[in-house]
Formats: sequence, C-alpha cells, structure tokens
Amino acid sequence: MKVNNAEIVISAVKPDQYPGEALPEFALAGRSNVGKSSFINKMLNRKNLARTSSKPGKTQTLNFYLINEILHFVDVPGYGYAKVSKTEREAWGKMLETYFTSREQLKAAILIVDLRHPPSKDDVLMYDFLKHYDLRVIVIATKADKISKSKWQKHLKVTKETLNIDPNDPVILFSSETGEGKDKAWSTIESYMKK
Repeated sequence: MKVNNAEIVISAVKPDQYPGEALPEFALAGRSNVGKSSFINKMLNRKNLARTSSKPGKTQTLNFYLINEILHFVDVPGYGYAKVSKTEREAWGKMLETYFTSREQLKAAILIVDLRHPPSKDDVLMYDFLKHYDLRVIVIATKADKISKSKWQKHLKVTKETLNIDPNDPVILFSSETGEGKDKAWSTIESYMKK
C-alpha cells in the first residue's frame, strides 16, 4: 500500500471516544519499548508521526491513526513496564479488554515482538488473551537488522514455538531500519481488510 495520507485522529480511553466511521482497524500491541512507534512510522513513511520515547510506558491511551482515509491503526499502551502503578495497569487492562472484546471494526491485532529474544511471559499472555477472544493476530518480529540473516529462521522458530502460534496467524520478519518485511506486512493487512 502506498500511504499518501496519515494522521492521528483521536486518543481515546473509552468507547464513546472511538471514531464513528466503520473503517477496518488494526490494533498494535507489544511490550513497552519493543519498537511499536518505529513500526508505525516505517509503515506510514513518516519520521515521527508516532512518538518514539526513551521512557517506556509513554502511550497511555488508544491512539487512532487514519491511513489513506480507508483504515485505522490503533496504538494501544505497551505492557510489561514495571514503573507504572498497579492501579494504572489495571485501568489500562480494562481499557484494552473493552476495546479488544467489543470493537466490531477490529480486523486483526498486530503483535510486535523482538526477534532477538524469545517472546516474554507478557508477550505470551497477550497472544493468549487475543486468541481467547478469537481474534486474528499478525505477529511482527522486529529488529531483524540486529541479527545476521543466517539466524533469522532459527529465531523465528523460537518465536513461533514460544507463542505456540496458531498456524493461521502469519509471523513476519521486520526491520524499521531497513524496511525488511514492510511490503509483506502491508499485503497481509490488505488481505485482512477484506475478511
């Protein structure tokens, strides 16, 4: 997909703030600091539409990005960051659960994991949570540029085994630095828009 137009349209915390249009949505989930913002910026050909931060846990709302007037990316708060209070974590949990379980426009969740390491306990919990609600998941294994090409398949295998991946869920190698996997990610998203 050629992105000609991308903007953040709203930051929401509850359903009555979600955008009203019935456009397909793709929610981006991942550990704090896994590179969600870099993924969004790379996919949208923008330097800093999504703010990258050295402080994990920065996204505290559901951020809706309108792309080419035909779909939304929804950036959800990162998980697994210890410095957030328990109360805040519970509030986020409720907000995420409400969104993931009730949003009809949601076509798939995009789970971003770090290819260099086996998925964390939190990644596994997130994947299991999404599958519990029968959601389709696209796994993006990012930071591929940090590993030599000859080891990609080995690391992918670990990612799939650790998550106990549903064979129907694609796992895509990605690098925000080199653009590896960008076209594949877009063609996967486009195929899910029609489902």
